[in-house]
Amino acid sequence: MTESGATSLNWKEIDLVLTELSLPGSLVQEIHQPSHDRFILSLFRAGAAFSVLISLSSRLPRIHVISQKPANPPRPPRFASFLRAHVKGGRIESAEQLRSEGAVAEGQRVVRIAVLRGGEEKILWVRLWGSAANAVLTDAGGTILDAFYRRPNKGEVSGKRFTPIPASRTPARGEARGRFAIRELPGEGTFNEKLERHFHALETRVDVQKLSAQADLQLEISENKLMANLEKLRARLEEYGNLERFRELGDLITSNLHAVVRGERWLKAEDFFHDNAQVDIELSPGLSPAQNAGMYYERHRKARLGRSRVEEEIQRLEQMLQRIKAKRAALASNPDPASLARAAASAEKARKPLASADAPGLAFSSPPFRIFVGRTASENDELLRKKVRGNDWWFHARDWPGAYVFVKAPAGKSLPLETMLDAGNLAVHYSRGKSAGTADVYYTRVKYLRRAKGARKGTVLPTQEKNLRISLDPARIERLKTGTADSP
Repeated sequence: MTESGATSLNWKEIDLVLTELSLPGSLVQEIHQPSHDRFILSLFRAGAAFSVLISLSSRLPRIHVISQKPANPPRPPRFASFLRAHVKGGRIESAEQLRSEGAVAEGQRVVRIAVLRGGEEKILWVRLWGSAANAVLTDAGGTILDAFYRRPNKGEVSGKRFTPIPASRTPARGEARGRFAIRELPGEGTFNEKLERHFHALETRVDVQKLSAQADLQLEISENKLMANLEKLRARLEEYGNLERFRELGDLITSNLHAVVRGERWLKAEDFFHDNAQVDIELSPGLSPAQNAGMYYERHRKARLGRSRVEEEIQRLEQMLQRIKAKRAALASNPDPASLARAAASAEKARKPLASADAPGLAFSSPPFRIFVGRTASENDELLRKKVRGNDWWFHARDWPGAYVFVKAPAGKSLPLETMLDAGNLAVHYSRGKSAGTADVYYTRVKYLRRAKGARKGTVLPTQEKNLRISLDPARIERLKTGTADSP
């Protein structure tokens, strides 16, 4: 046996498999197709039931008995349904491998299984040639009824005459040299049983490798995303470095109220915070002297709150980053399939807006609140009809076409400012006002929405609405999209 054939059956092994199976006389009780590249024949013979796997995987084509059947999809795929309609309940009359012509009649790795049902014979052909692997059901005359893989360019479609071994076929490496042997496999039992264990181990190893690569890729993407967000937040934190200057300017205006002339654009004053150096303080001409001082105090307050939020967000993202790095290291040292699958799924979930399994549109988290965004008239209407209740909250960008944003209200909880800002930012972000950067958002309880008669689907008229002025916060939108509020 050549190295290239180490994972597929050669013709001698196929002969041994068929000899051990002794398929003639078996009743076809059921056909299952658990995945896209294989199907299973459930057979009964001499008082015993057994199952035969036929795998048409390009890497691991094979036929052998299996002791444990995998889970099946709720609806049988096309080829399984077709076989059930044509061979279920039939009896296998013969099962043999085709032989080449010539002095040495070597097997061709094509198995012919004849099934008799209701006096009519059908032939199930199983070709185990790697990328050319296929299963084809024909009538007794060789006309194709259907194929597992429909290949029009090779004539393997319904109505065509089936050619099990095309004349253009060239022998695989090793076949031309006639180097075949039945492999020595560890363990007890028949060759079929050893093959089942061998291929299960091979596929499990391949699955683990794929899952490991997928999980690591998803975690790496999430890690890079977090690092990019941290870089942006740290840059923003630097912008808050001079926030105390706003308070100082407010104090300077307060100390020089007598010198402020309403309508003037600038105030020239001595800066007692910096050695009485002359400083020009910009004023708002429409405000009174005291209001101009208050404007700078308000800027200081907002900057201080903004810095606090950014610092908290940086701390949260840094903790997430450490968890992801630790998870990557743990998965690298112990690649458990279940852990790999969970890691890949959680990393993928963290990078995307949460897809809602039971509602249209997008779903986000603003713990402990859930936020739903309807991006189209149909999504808005369906959310209104099926997802939200009277005490839930509705947000919408005023004077701009855009999404309806709904906040689910847990019983007994009032709507906090942070969740209102989350919902307001989403309303502006998913509206035509996004490019403006700043927009008014009105909000109200869902029970205060009235459907507009004669208007397009989903159109509502709000009552008892309140206004919220929103300046788009990219960091907040990024946090909502990446799910950092739902830290793993």
